[in-house]
Amino acid sequence: MLLRQMIGDALRDERVRQRMTLRELSAAARVSLGYISEIERGRKEASSELLAALCDALGLPLSSLLRSVTTAAADQETTVVPAPLRPVPAGGLEAAPEAGEVVASAA
Repeated sequence: MLLRQMIGDALRDERVRQRMTLRELSAAARVSLGYISEIERGRKEASSELLAALCDALGLPLSSLLRSVTTAAADQETTVVPAPLRPVPAGGLEAAPEAGEVVASAA
């Protein structure tokens, strides 16, 4: 998941938890309703100034928002299970790959 999506999810969760509408947040933060909606859906990147304005309007310290996003990102990273290691070929590391075998790929 992208960082902007995680930030948007955290902002939306907090807004909903406070039972605040997008319109109310928009007025309090002095940010357009449509732009906040795009941020919450992870479609737009929020600048640090905009994040600060949204957090201020929610009565949420910016550090709390960032901490929750960092925790969510860390949790997501730990759920990724690495592929098992394959044994070294009998001929050593210099052994040629077998036909059709992928040697390296960009993820």
